[in-house]
Amino acid sequence: MRAAVLYGPGDLKLEERPKPTPKPGEAVVRVKVCGICRSDYHYWKHGRIGEFVVRKPLILGHEACGVVEEVGEGVELKPGDPVVIEPGVPCGKCWYCRTGRYNLCPGVVFMGTPPVDGAFVEYVAWRSDFLYRMPPAMSFEEGAMVEPLAVALQAVSRAGLRPGSTVAIFGVGAIGMVTLEAVKAAGAGKIITVDVDDWKLDLALRSGADVTVNARKEDPVEAIRRATGGEGVDYAFEASGAERASYQAVKSTRRGGVVTLIGLYASDEFQYPVLEAVIKEVDIRGVHRYANMFQPAIRLVSKRAVKVKHLVTHKLPLEKIEEGFRIMDEGREKYVKIQVDVS
Repeated sequence: MRAAVLYGPGDLKLEERPKPTPKPGEAVVRVKVCGICRSDYHYWKHGRIGEFVVRKPLILGHEACGVVEEVGEGVELKPGDPVVIEPGVPCGKCWYCRTGRYNLCPGVVFMGTPPVDGAFVEYVAWRSDFLYRMPPAMSFEEGAMVEPLAVALQAVSRAGLRPGSTVAIFGVGAIGMVTLEAVKAAGAGKIITVDVDDWKLDLALRSGADVTVNARKEDPVEAIRRATGGEGVDYAFEASGAERASYQAVKSTRRGGVVTLIGLYASDEFQYPVLEAVIKEVDIRGVHRYANMFQPAIRLVSKRAVKVKHLVTHKLPLEKIEEGFRIMDEGREKYVKIQVDVS
């Protein structure tokens, strides 16, 4: 079977690998579509994300869906079933798993994260209880967007968003845009989006944002205060991974508000308005992947309660996967989500 294998920064090769055989409790899935995540890009560009380092050849990719090809003993799925793959399988035994926060499991096996191979490959064997049947109305492009949407739903859950609230979203790339969809579905009353690209802000406006702010052209903190009668927003979601935006999120939140950090930052430590957060009693909450969010995400997409297909701006065959990474690296083309047609 064909696989896109990363050997080191910028060293991606298409090669043949043996087709997997399912163990008891597993199914082999023929991968149809897999999106390129920003984390995939960082592994391709730098060969690492923090403590996770590519030390041996690695298959990237975790935003995947496909069709069941073969099943092992004790599996209820059938060959031919279209499925979305949840890419993180926890231990199921630790305190975090037992209390429902399995996304924090220290023993999680996560696709495309060293040393675990991912889904830029024709076939994967995966635990069947982390495979979810796709409704007939859902396309494979939508199926591959379930994983990033699950991140956004986790963020909304962590924030505790109340219907009718004011919301600011910093960064409207792929994660910021699915966060926009998620806060709409949760009943946000007024949504303000912040970015540095006008075309992304135009897309956000067409997708349901009420106010857009270009941080290159005006101070987003002042703009958000103007848009909220001087109060600031009830909830700020930081989805850009920009340190400055994280700082501005606290500044833009009203007293007693909530800042939810979704983005991954280049630095472990940076300047932060801690005293202001203390005085305003701002809650700062992190988001790490998701727990129990795939089935809600699938339902929302299949019922068209959220829209994700319009966020797919590029679709490339597996043979041209490196073109997708180069588009992200060079920044010359307008893109939101780049997907790879593995089939």
